[in-house]
Amino acid sequence: MTDRPWTAFNDHLRLSVRLTPNGGRDVLKKLETSADDDVVLKARVSAVPENGKANKALIALLAKSLRVPKSTISFISGETARKKILRIDADPEDLIIKLEKLLDQP
Repeated sequence: MTDRPWTAFNDHLRLSVRLTPNGGRDVLKKLETSADDDVVLKARVSAVPENGKANKALIALLAKSLRVPKSTISFISGETARKKILRIDADPEDLIIKLEKLLDQP
């Protein structure tokens, strides 16, 4: 088990997210350990989970928060589940710095 929801590779970052759709507002929350001991980043979006609307809102939220183009974010797994694994094609070291800053905010 790792204490962070990401894995860095040479040219991308893999990020585990637990998404709550229909959550009132779009926000990245704190880390959470799931029942299977995986650490995930909690995210909430106001979009409903139909026709991919919540997934699109999640990508937009991550892109805005990490200051990367939406086109750099794709799903590895979990498009129809609450737990999702995303691939972000950008400098992994830069992304980790941005994620750490996001998690340090109150």
